Amino acid sequence: MKYSHLKTTALLLGVLFSGMNAAVAAPVTYKIDAAHSFANWSVRHVVAKASGTFNEITGNISIDADNLANSSVDAKINVLSVNSGLAKRDAHIKEKDYLNAGQFAEMRFVSTKIEAKSATEGMMAGKFTMNGVTKEIVLPFKVLGFGNDPWGGERSGFEAKTSLKASDYGFGWGVKQNAPVGDDIEVTLLIEAVKPSAEKPKK
Repeated sequence: MKYSHLKTTALLLGVLFSGMNAAVAAPVTYKIDAAHSFANWSVRHVVAKASGTFNEITGNISIDADNLANSSVDAKINVLSVNSGLAKRDAHIKEKDYLNAGQFAEMRFVSTKIEAKSATEGMMAGKFTMNGVTKEIVLPFKVLGFGNDPWGGERSGFEAKTSLKASDYGFGWGVKQNAPVGDDIEVTLLIEAVKPSAEKPKK
């Protein structure tokens, strides 16, 4: 009788602690894969639109697939990685009149709150810094999925969209009368991330 009681207690404790370990294990941290992540942008140019991307995004995404509200993001964008499809234009964009990359070569986003709308969508609030100015912004986002890649790694995919006013970050190009470049910037983030433990060691 005593043995049976002790056995039952041990089983219950085992279930309890395994449940606690599972809770501690979430969320899972993924490292942003700069080679497969893009910060795409578009802005008015005269009466049309110009577009491009930033090719270098780094940082971490801590994701709780069971409860997105427990997730977080810390990401950086290298301003010098801007790519509009024309090298001469890229050099101009980096100058002080536009992105001022010589003084502020990095943008950064750090999430402060995530509100889940469903198992795969939500709203992410956070502090975004560009040109030395920090503002609170909100990004609607989607979890595109989780899965194994062809190289033995485990990956996650995300998409987020937002719009920014350049003038909110100290850029004056879009507020000038008859300015050829608009003040409103549309941004689409396409992010792919990999579990660090799944990455192959560098030789």
